[in-house]
Amino acid sequence: MTATSRYVQKGEADWAGLWPKQKPLLGRLDIELTERCNNNCIHCCINLPAEDRHARKKEMSTAGVKRVLTEAAALGCLSVRLTGGEPLLRDDFRELYLFTRRLGMKVLLFTNARLVTPQLADLFARIPPGESVEVTVYGMKPESYEAVSRVPGSYAEFRMGVDLLLDRRVPFIVKGALLPPNRDEMDELEAWAATLSGMDRPPGYSMFLDLRGRRDSPAKNRQIASLRVAPAEGVAALNRRRQAYRDEMAQFCSRFMGPPGDRLFSCGAGQGASVDAYGRAQMCMMLRHPDMTYDLKRGSLQEALKSCFPRLRETRATNADYLDRCGRCFLKGLCEQCPAKSWAENGTLDTPVEYLCQVAHAQARDLGLLRDGERAWEVSDWRNRTERLR
Repeated sequence: MTATSRYVQKGEADWAGLWPKQKPLLGRLDIELTERCNNNCIHCCINLPAEDRHARKKEMSTAGVKRVLTEAAALGCLSVRLTGGEPLLRDDFRELYLFTRRLGMKVLLFTNARLVTPQLADLFARIPPGESVEVTVYGMKPESYEAVSRVPGSYAEFRMGVDLLLDRRVPFIVKGALLPPNRDEMDELEAWAATLSGMDRPPGYSMFLDLRGRRDSPAKNRQIASLRVAPAEGVAALNRRRQAYRDEMAQFCSRFMGPPGDRLFSCGAGQGASVDAYGRAQMCMMLRHPDMTYDLKRGSLQEALKSCFPRLRETRATNADYLDRCGRCFLKGLCEQCPAKSWAENGTLDTPVEYLCQVAHAQARDLGLLRDGERAWEVSDWRNRTERLR
């Protein structure tokens, strides 16, 4: 052992040393503590108002979250992502954080940092999360930040929270969302990010924005869609570091290209677990289809992982348009088309998402995998093309 505290014993470990016969049933857990947020971001696919009493009343209780965490630890979980909404809105966040750490699990916190207080920063310094806090940056100036967050004074609170983390030397990284109010600030964000000790690469960006998985507001979905970058603009943003991007894509495409056929879940969905704010286990954080979730108030994480999710992963596509296009398309490694995106966009699990198809084709043409005018589902020599990308 290299260090000991009353919360955790720290030492060198790996999967084989901890579980010599097999990997644990659950390596990592995502918990969405709330859908409420103190920002009202123009592009958000989930947020509800911070003062939404109805949502707050439905959220898992402190005891309910602790029960999920306890079972996760028993299943071998080593890391928990706490997200939202804004997870720091929960009055019991500190209690849940300490409970998670006492169980020996690392905490990955997703936050906008506005609610980081001196007391909370002191807590993170004294009992480190174990993983870098992830802070989303909506703008490098008050005008751009608050044009996104739509909350006066939110920029100053964000900077104060970040300064508290810096002052206490709490490791954190930053990421961005590429939106009309901040699109000309990428260089400024990246220059600032390079000064942060936790950043070993430029920040990532959300740009191909997700619609609302709850399908709770057609008006908000229209707004989100209007904010998306054009496919060519997205490719240009990805190419800002051309060689690094191409090298990464060559490695990625060599592993993940190929037509999926009628199999909807060719990703890792269901091999781990996400739990929403109301106690429903999901195969991934984005998949909100009611038939694709499991109620933990009536069952267990183990049952979800061993019985429910394997059955759901066998779901097959029946939509003829999907089978003719997506089922035959070799760009699976580039395309974000999936049941979660299809549900959010179209209300089905297997309807092609036109925007994502356009983005994937734009990327493929840029990488030399497609010629102008070609449609990827009509290409037969895709293996040779992927090989040439290496």
